[in-house]
Amino acid sequence: MQSPCFNCICCQNSHEDQNPSSKISIIITCHREFIDAIASSIHPNSQFTNHECLPSYEELFANLQEAYPHYSQTKLADEIRANEYHHLTLSKHVCLDYTGNGLFSYYQQQKMIKSHPIHDSIASSSSAPAPPPHPPPTHDEPFFNISYKSVSLTTQLLYGGQESDTERKMTKRIMKYMNVSKHDYSMVFTANQSSAFNLLADSYPFESNPNLLTVYDHENEAVEGMIDNARRKGAKVAAAEFSWPNLRINSRKLRKTLSVKKKQGLFVFPLQSKVTGTRYSYQWMNIAQENGWHVVFDASALGPKDMETLGLSIFQPDFLICTFYKVFGENPSGFCCLFVKTPTISQLNKSITSLGIIRLVPVETKSFEHDSSSSSSSSTSSVHNQENSVSEFQEIEQVSDHDQQPKKITTLFEILKWGNKSNEKTLSTKTTSLECRGLDHADKLGLILTSSRARYLINWLINALTRLQHPHTEDIHIPLVKIYGSNIHFNRGPAVAFNVFDWKGQKIDPTLVQKLADRHNISLSCAFLKHIWFSKMYDDEKNTTLESFDDDNYKNKKKKKGKLSFGVSVISVSIGMMTNFEDLYKLWSFIARFLDADFVEKEKWRYKALNQTTIEV
Repeated sequence: MQSPCFNCICCQNSHEDQNPSSKISIIITCHREFIDAIASSIHPNSQFTNHECLPSYEELFANLQEAYPHYSQTKLADEIRANEYHHLTLSKHVCLDYTGNGLFSYYQQQKMIKSHPIHDSIASSSSAPAPPPHPPPTHDEPFFNISYKSVSLTTQLLYGGQESDTERKMTKRIMKYMNVSKHDYSMVFTANQSSAFNLLADSYPFESNPNLLTVYDHENEAVEGMIDNARRKGAKVAAAEFSWPNLRINSRKLRKTLSVKKKQGLFVFPLQSKVTGTRYSYQWMNIAQENGWHVVFDASALGPKDMETLGLSIFQPDFLICTFYKVFGENPSGFCCLFVKTPTISQLNKSITSLGIIRLVPVETKSFEHDSSSSSSSSTSSVHNQENSVSEFQEIEQVSDHDQQPKKITTLFEILKWGNKSNEKTLSTKTTSLECRGLDHADKLGLILTSSRARYLINWLINALTRLQHPHTEDIHIPLVKIYGSNIHFNRGPAVAFNVFDWKGQKIDPTLVQKLADRHNISLSCAFLKHIWFSKMYDDEKNTTLESFDDDNYKNKKKKKGKLSFGVSVISVSIGMMTNFEDLYKLWSFIARFLDADFVEKEKWRYKALNQTTIEV
């Protein structure tokens, strides 16, 4: 008997010649079989009430492979992890707090650092002091640094500017990875996601299109900054609501808001929630565009290669935002990319602020070599290098008014000062070619493999977490974990939001769980779910579930308007391309330790005995 595929794309393609009703029936059957396989991946109908009695990693991994026979086809991801991200195994660190796209691999970073020569200092003399030694790249600055550009968004889009070789190559590589054509979109590098949203809010003509509509089920700092900026410009702000308990979009209300026959504005839409993993339909972009809205597509929460899906080629948004970090599990610094559709550029205003646009500055290898030529040629070479140094210094000084790395300017000044006094040494600069092995790995794995692997892992984790139950004398087990949003679901995204509860049914503070997880070498995220809509049948749950947002500044700001923000604080887990089953088993084993009623107190006193900072409970 052939094992079920559990691959939506594969199932659809294999039955293209059948009528629509038959195809729908086949897909529904496939989804049901998937849910049944999930249940069988851990002992069926079993609950776990003691963290010391959990099945072993080897046993559960064998069960996973038996339930999902096609999981073995994703072993290429494990091979890449072993070869290119071996630091994860050596450090035993579980990274479940990364969103965005990884540019480089750890192996590539280490190779670059090792190949970077450390040059000997030049002997100083009374007439020519030695220049400061140039250090090799460190973990803080592999591959490239960033410097801020003093230019508005519209000016950058219309006229561009002189690009470095690194920027040209990076732009070309990212556009290829994102499946975006340079003829359709222009791209700008920004410092982070907040900068991208703020630049867009500064340039968007809210005076003629006075509405801003967002679709986020959680508190998003970048979006909140955009909202504040839009309000200062007189925009009317609205947000989509999410129906309890599955936290799907309240379709009736959102459709009504989009269809209002008034002057429209910006519709900010992510394809899925990076906190709950709930996925939304591409059709919302279509509905918004049909009603005259400009669409901002936030692709930051998408998985690798998700941009290859058919939807984007049909519903081309006016703006596209995505984030990139350097190395998974090692260096989360990076940048954000803001894509603007070519016909939309002319509709933007010239922004007042220029904060946020950056250029990529390659990490350079500077060496000082002795010039054995005649004194006249040495003098000419020295003058030439001096002029180049002056030009480079002025350029970086001009674009770095807001840069928070003044040590770069100091170093260049010292080199310039040294160049004025020395006529025997020359400054040569070498740049290495750009290779984005992180993006290459995503391309190698492909859309089907990465999405299938994430589907297997995230649903296994949800199934495992819901099997943890507090023991009770009356044989009534209280769940240790509550999942927010969709539970086991074929089409959910690679993220899940949950909370941990004690044996009395009281929620344990998510930040406390996060800190304890960090001490067990597991990185988690905390988030605040909001814009939740409760129907009348869930009034009782509404009263016991909602809490006010704890950020004092945000709360005080809302108090002035007579309105508080209510929602649910949660723990969030995000599965990446390099996440494996062992990572999730370690997380499950850690969460299971909360079944011990004294676990938190034990941790508190253990760290106090070690003279560490304790966590107040």
